[in-house]
Amino acid sequence: MPKKNNLQRGRDVFAGRARPLVRQQAPEIQPYGTIARLPNALSENVCAESAENLNQMLADTITLRDMYKKHHWQVSGHTFYQLHLLFDKHYEEQNELVDKIAERIQLLGGISLAMAADVAETTIIPRPPRGREEVPVQISRLLHAHEIILKEGHTMARLTAESGDDGTNDLLVSDVIRTNELQVWFVSEHVVDVPLVKAD
Repeated sequence: MPKKNNLQRGRDVFAGRARPLVRQQAPEIQPYGTIARLPNALSENVCAESAENLNQMLADTITLRDMYKKHHWQVSGHTFYQLHLLFDKHYEEQNELVDKIAERIQLLGGISLAMAADVAETTIIPRPPRGREEVPVQISRLLHAHEIILKEGHTMARLTAESGDDGTNDLLVSDVIRTNELQVWFVSEHVVDVPLVKAD
């Protein structure tokens, strides 16, 4: 049998390593609902409570974010252009909140919800229909979702203040509550009944 030269040997080694290892499986390295202790100066119980509450907030924020995108695509009527842009802007802002909330859960040693099915099972925001709705109904749905999140945010902020979880408290007050309050203002002004052409 002829000897292989260095180039042929190199090709053989490369061919073996270049093949992707697909369909790999292994047990979870951390089950959902557990805490991996980190030296963050918070007790495991505080981390677990905050992570659980934040996962509820995460599910509801993902739902609101996706509702904004749905309405962005499906909005119609004489305010189409303004609302099409506004809904997309709010979608992006909610998307930033999603990332911040999920990362805070991980910083606490928890596991963030991630998959759509898990979010759908967890959220308390009512599911809109698949089809297109009138603008006032779209806006009413968005405002109701914001109110749910703001109520949760205020309750969770009080709990984290009491438990000494300052990082989560800051996230809830500075990011979640303030962003949602501002969006409520912008959206609610679109359903104020004022004359368009002639003042009363």
